[in-house]
Amino acid sequence: MRAVSAGVGALAAVSVGFAPQAAAFDAQSEQWYLQPMQAEQMWKQSTGKGVKVAVIDTGVNPHTASLEGQVLVDEVPKAVAYGAANDYTGHGTSMAELIAGTGANGGVQGLAPGAKIVPYRISLNGLTGAEAKKRTAEPAEAIKAAADTDAKIISMSFSIPYLDLDVEEAVIYAASKGKMLIAGVGNTGKDVIGYPASAPYVLGVSSMDKDNNISKFSSHGNYVDLVAPGEDIPGYCQPSFDSYCPGLEGTSASTAIASASAALIWSAHPDWTANQVTRALIDTASRKWPKDEPTQYAGYGTVRPRTVLEDPNYDAGAPYSDPLAKWNKEEGKKLVTEIPPASAASPSASASSQAPEDSSGVDKAAAGSKAEKSEKAAAASSSDDNSTLWIALGAAAAVVVLGGGAFALLRSRRAT
Repeated sequence: MRAVSAGVGALAAVSVGFAPQAAAFDAQSEQWYLQPMQAEQMWKQSTGKGVKVAVIDTGVNPHTASLEGQVLVDEVPKAVAYGAANDYTGHGTSMAELIAGTGANGGVQGLAPGAKIVPYRISLNGLTGAEAKKRTAEPAEAIKAAADTDAKIISMSFSIPYLDLDVEEAVIYAASKGKMLIAGVGNTGKDVIGYPASAPYVLGVSSMDKDNNISKFSSHGNYVDLVAPGEDIPGYCQPSFDSYCPGLEGTSASTAIASASAALIWSAHPDWTANQVTRALIDTASRKWPKDEPTQYAGYGTVRPRTVLEDPNYDAGAPYSDPLAKWNKEEGKKLVTEIPPASAASPSASASSQAPEDSSGVDKAAAGSKAEKSEKAAAASSSDDNSTLWIALGAAAAVVVLGGGAFALLRSRRAT
């Protein structure tokens, strides 16, 4: 039986987590992660120019001060274009600004201000009136549509809490087209990670706070690959877009910041493949454990794109080998296949790699004893008041009968 996203139950979005007040304020002063990530220094080498990021979310308002001229609405495929520029919650617009906002008029400063956003709106609860009668794209449709464009990165700040074979198929299709797929692992605080973060080829992102701790609400498990800032971040909590709200939290924001980090690297190395950009993020992530031993809370460590940008000798490795694939030691084979070489970009010529340097501030998130303490705290915590979109279907859709070992294959990305 195939799990589907439409016709079985209602699609829902969990409320965005914000501090109680929603007053106008200087958004950039609240973006605590920009300084420790050394954004100003990185922008001297790369701003993300030339990279398009498909944001699959609640739509994106292209007319906020920070996004004026940054959103390519005309490039959304017609089949999934309805509502793409009409964000009815503010969530998708917030994610887009974190990626590519220009910071104009005191607005949110994106980490990759030279990148461009291609918006997609997927079916979620909350639409009323005429909007509810119009057809909005399903997640799998949006992913496939984005795969057929020249967007390099597909950023997905939503989660489906069950096995969705349509989304899995769409993700594999997008990977075969050479796209880099990034998704939040969710905000249950439990060992429950839904789709698309748990699908093959998808980089799953967890959240950290300004004190370098893994967020208590972050889901954990075998699909956490990286950590990025996800607490106390400004964003929109209402679709009027007349002011920002402080305190956005969730792996949605972490996904956006990780997507922006990838855009910075890909812009600086346009001849790299998605595999190589992914490997660069993994190799240079900040951690204090062996690179080949990712943890269930922090994965390979905290995103640190500046390390790649500053190292002219970094070797991104094989262009067609999936860095997220893991070996099954008992069977002696990879559990996830490599992306077909014919569909990927041409490889780059690069010299030998260097080990990632240690650093301060945000780059030490999830490291050492703090990571252990955070993991214990996260294991004992559960919160649904967050900014990752949870797409929930009815009970009938949650029961999926699988034959053979298909589910075991997908659940074994970290099996050793």
